[in-house]
Amino acid sequence: MANTLSDQLEDVRCHAEACLYSTGSVLEVRAGISAMANIPLPPSVKYRYIAAETMIIENGVNNNRKETIGSLQRLSTALNILEKYGCNLTSSSRPKYWRAVKHNNPVFRATVDAIQGGRAVLCLYGYSNQQPDGLSFPDEVMEPDIEKVAAVTLEVMSLRMELDMLIKEAHPHPEFFERIIPSLNQQDDFGPISDAVAIPSSLRESQPLYMSLASLAQSPTSAFLPVRTANASTSTSISTRHTDNCTICAIFPVAAHCNSCVQWLCTECDRLYHSSVERANHHRTVVTSSKMRKNHSSSLLSWHCTHCTRVNSNQDILCETCERPRLASSGSAKDEFPQPFTITEWQCKSCTVVNAGISILCKVCERPRLATKPPATPTRPPPTPNRPAAPVLGMPGDPDSQWMCQFCTYINYTPASVCEMCDLPRPEPAKMRVKLHPPSQVKRVPVLSVKPKDPPMEDPDLRRQKLMREEGLKLIQLIRDGEKKGVSPEEVYTGMRVSGDVNILPCDWLKAELPHLLDQICATASSSRAADLKAGQNQNGTGTAEDTGVEEEQTRGRGVTLSRAEAKLAWLSAGGDTERAAKQALRDRHSKVKELCSLGFTDEVRCQEVLRQSEGEVRGALSLLQRPLMEPFHQRMWSDQPEPPIDINHPDKQRVCRRLLAVYDLPSWGRCELALSLLQERTAPYTLDDVVQAVRESHDRDFIRRVLAKECPICLSDFPHSKMQSLTSCQCSVCCGCFQQHFTIAVRDKHIRDMVCPVCWEPDINDPEHLNSYFSTLDIQLRECLEPEVYDLFHKKLTEQALIKDPKFLWCSHCSYGFIYDGDQLKVTCFQCRNSFCAQCKKPWESQHGGLSCERYQSWKRENDPEYQRQGLAGYLRDNGITCPNCRFQYALSKGGCMHFSCSQCRYQFCSGCNNPFHTTCAVIHCSVTGLHAHHPRDCLFYLRDWEPGRLQALLQNKGVEFNTDTPPGTQAGLCGVIEQKDESGQQTDSACGAQTQPGHAGLCEKHYREYLVSLINGHSIDPAPLFNANELVLACRRYQVDDARGELEDDVTYYTRILEKLIDEVPLGDKVPRKK
Repeated sequence: MANTLSDQLEDVRCHAEACLYSTGSVLEVRAGISAMANIPLPPSVKYRYIAAETMIIENGVNNNRKETIGSLQRLSTALNILEKYGCNLTSSSRPKYWRAVKHNNPVFRATVDAIQGGRAVLCLYGYSNQQPDGLSFPDEVMEPDIEKVAAVTLEVMSLRMELDMLIKEAHPHPEFFERIIPSLNQQDDFGPISDAVAIPSSLRESQPLYMSLASLAQSPTSAFLPVRTANASTSTSISTRHTDNCTICAIFPVAAHCNSCVQWLCTECDRLYHSSVERANHHRTVVTSSKMRKNHSSSLLSWHCTHCTRVNSNQDILCETCERPRLASSGSAKDEFPQPFTITEWQCKSCTVVNAGISILCKVCERPRLATKPPATPTRPPPTPNRPAAPVLGMPGDPDSQWMCQFCTYINYTPASVCEMCDLPRPEPAKMRVKLHPPSQVKRVPVLSVKPKDPPMEDPDLRRQKLMREEGLKLIQLIRDGEKKGVSPEEVYTGMRVSGDVNILPCDWLKAELPHLLDQICATASSSRAADLKAGQNQNGTGTAEDTGVEEEQTRGRGVTLSRAEAKLAWLSAGGDTERAAKQALRDRHSKVKELCSLGFTDEVRCQEVLRQSEGEVRGALSLLQRPLMEPFHQRMWSDQPEPPIDINHPDKQRVCRRLLAVYDLPSWGRCELALSLLQERTAPYTLDDVVQAVRESHDRDFIRRVLAKECPICLSDFPHSKMQSLTSCQCSVCCGCFQQHFTIAVRDKHIRDMVCPVCWEPDINDPEHLNSYFSTLDIQLRECLEPEVYDLFHKKLTEQALIKDPKFLWCSHCSYGFIYDGDQLKVTCFQCRNSFCAQCKKPWESQHGGLSCERYQSWKRENDPEYQRQGLAGYLRDNGITCPNCRFQYALSKGGCMHFSCSQCRYQFCSGCNNPFHTTCAVIHCSVTGLHAHHPRDCLFYLRDWEPGRLQALLQNKGVEFNTDTPPGTQAGLCGVIEQKDESGQQTDSACGAQTQPGHAGLCEKHYREYLVSLINGHSIDPAPLFNANELVLACRRYQVDDARGELEDDVTYYTRILEKLIDEVPLGDKVPRKK
């Protein structure tokens, strides 16, 4: 038997859990819970999750049965709230704040927190994280365990149903609970709490303890006989006789009798059992139980909750257990036995959102469900009668038979008591007024006399609530009208009370009568104060002011004049009573005068006057009293005289600190004291502005002293940080005087590129990227410190520096003057010296150049000019001298010697052999060279000047290029005449080379002859790599990062041939090397 009951319990549990967290209906879940509660097993065996037996013992054990029943009712209410928490978690549309349960919730404190074991059930749901204000799910849990929550919720529902049956004495097996709570066996004077009927013992033994929901709704053909008996006679007697309880569930009272299947059914079982199509035609009659017939007069004092089956008092509007509203009144038989219905969804009356039928709160506004009468769903829809075309008395279409729904404003007709549109009941059906028609000539058939029904008595509570609602709506409308006219709600309410006439609007009364009433209050207050003073004088017997109390009263009352604003506030606080308002206004005025006197203003007459002027505002009165005191300060602030200097040696130190705080806006009083102490030091020659600026930046005394005493690296004098200047390119700081002197000399006597830091000589302005940004910031600094004419000269040089980069910019070959030339002729005349030169070859202009190109003119000059022929290759090297790649200024100098050349015009540093720049910041990847250097191509004079002349001649001969070896006639024998730039005593001068010439070198020294041969090699773009030896070839590959790895079986010839081809293919010749022929 135990195994059978355990199997039954497991089947019912599984089916009910699946219905709870799936799409099962409410009735299926309720039927499963009912079947689970009726299984005859003790609570310790029946409930696997919740400690049911412990909860019953801890919350239900008392001295007598009455107290025990009350404790069990509180436990049942708490379980109902816990059931709602579980249903919210298993619902598909959970509430917005489902993750937490707050302790400050009054429902939680009064129900769940008031019993033992309530929080343990919440922990089973998943609320295991303790918070300061409640319980919550752990942060790592994203969704609740629906299956576990459904199992725990099912046990909570079942235990609550068992407790309700136990309280109503309808439990089929109370012995399990009587063994746990002995006080349940005691009999009190009062009977059962509700009118529920206990199940007979014979029915308990033969009745099955659970039923399958599927069999109840899905077996259409077989007659459902749930009674399992030992013999047939018992079964027959139970099925044929009329019992007080349903023959299927044996819990709820009988509501209907089916003659086809011979069943006595309650409302829910009748709906579920006859929902099948084949049993829909069964004829059923409404049955009133004997208990209800006998207690019909007492049933008007209570009503039955259709949701949780609890019997509540008739005065209760909400159910005590589930807190749902009362669905129907207990007047007629129609209301006592409603037809079967199904609620699948409901619409919130606050936000009109349609919610699921199992939801208790609205999912949007979270307001409780306002239950209405559920719509009837009969098996067959009743036929709708056709309405007549013309209005007939008492029929649809007659204006007297119409009524408007107050919720959806749909027009209904008097035969219907429920709105056809929103299914809401008609709140107060109006009595049908019979129209009086003129007597007709046709003889009427006499109507049988019908005893008129007495009109239902109106509930006094409902009438009182209706009256309060009407008055509240009227007051709200009056307040809204007053707000539109600028009248406060307090004035509207008080005016409505004082006026006493409902026909006069409060706003109109306030506008017409309130000013006179306020003047009356002011006059009453003044007269009452005078009467008090006179009474005090009469009591003393003399008119003298010897008594101190009377004198104070006279002083306080003399000249008391209230403003209308004060009278109005007093009138509102007194509720419209003028006498009380006058006394209240005097008390308020007296307290305000005392407050002003406590602030140092002892003249009470003056305080009374300023309070009247400020309409009783203490802040406004204080402003009026302080205005004369601030007059000297205002006059000094608005005067045209300069502010007197701050005397740091003034004996009043606080006065000096206040001046510092007001004039220099220091952050705090402590900073003012720090600045004053620094200024008073004898050994520190600080100025006030320097100290204030330093103190504003820091509060550290040592740091401030370092800031105020910085040494200039040029003049070695100490200056404050504010008197030092620095460039953005470095961290060096110099005094303002040295800064101005350095850049004045640089602008007047030096080049634009010499305008760098006088300490570290940064930045390197050879880099064109940093040049523009550096000069843009330097221009701002020089604008403030340089004299106007010096600053104009700086801008002029800066403009020339920018013009040099223009491709149309030309340098004069006679006077070194630069300008922009837009013409297309070769002959150009300088605007400075008026001499002419060629715009292409930059040679002085001669008449023979006219009509000839520069190449043809040079050929003619070599053949016909004796002076040019006498100079020989020296003249050739001069004509093919150095040209600055930055500003294109030409120098008639040779390239021999040091290859590092610095242009005197633009200070650009470059290699005279390949025109690549010299720099300290290298942009070449994997360059490890530090300091000033340049990267030269392999055909640069920098590398080829180390070759012997014969090797260079062999390179030219291989390419078929002719070169000179004979000394030209007329040249000075033995000495080289090539012009060079030499450093003599720190000065750079141009003079002849003067070195010894060698035979076969065309009258040049070996150095300049090599330069001559390299110029021919560069002019014909000859690659010197084919003449590299093995070491030079490997070194060149490594210099230009060419892979020189050698194969394992590769011989020397193949290896060097391969890396030579690779070097020539991957590394081109120099792109900036001069290619003049």
